[in-house]
Amino acid sequence: MRRLIFAAFILIATIAFTVDGQTRPQTSAPRPTPTPFPRPAATPLPRPAATPAPRPAPTPAAINAPVPESRIALIDTVMFGDEKNGIFRYVDAAKSVQAEFKPRTDELQSLQNRLDALANEIQTLSKAPVPDQKTIQAKQQQGESLQLEWNTKKEHLDEDITKRYQQVVAPISKQIGAAIDQFARQRGVTMTLDLSKLLPAILTAVPAVDLTQAFIADFNSKNPRTGPPPRP
Repeated sequence: MRRLIFAAFILIATIAFTVDGQTRPQTSAPRPTPTPFPRPAATPLPRPAATPAPRPAPTPAAINAPVPESRIALIDTVMFGDEKNGIFRYVDAAKSVQAEFKPRTDELQSLQNRLDALANEIQTLSKAPVPDQKTIQAKQQQGESLQLEWNTKKEHLDEDITKRYQQVVAPISKQIGAAIDQFARQRGVTMTLDLSKLLPAILTAVPAVDLTQAFIADFNSKNPRTGPPPRP
């Protein structure tokens, strides 16, 4: 059961940079006011959201079979990624991927800083009494080249991060999914709902139905850290 990976690019779900399209100034205008090329947003490496994968559909009961007594529990899967109160093995795995890709993330940040500097220079040049169109256009071309480099490297980075998360986090996700099933059966729970997905729809619920911290504590006690936590 894949439970925690792809919604992740909900906790590194979740590093994401955004890029907006831009338009060059008209070269025929006597005093163009160029629009700086877009600046990608400085967003940290995304960590995957701790969301269990959907379970297989249960076998339908017979038409005349009695409806069993239902016991519903809530588990907030977002809390799995909490550094202090979450599932330590999950947190450590996500952090290890973040650390692995930090050099490439820093490289993207460096490119963004250069784009920001060029955008500021273009804005300053455009405010001159007599704008130097050749200089402005040269800097815009330089920015477009940097932007293309940023886009390409970002695309490749996203692909590599996704693959690495599948290798590192997927086994832990599967383990957590199986543990939730066992945890629920042991307590006679017939249905477990993800509180993080349903919170806007829940009007009332007694605290006892929220088994988030109980499950996390149970999982951590049975699956302790294999080493010291990764450095931030």
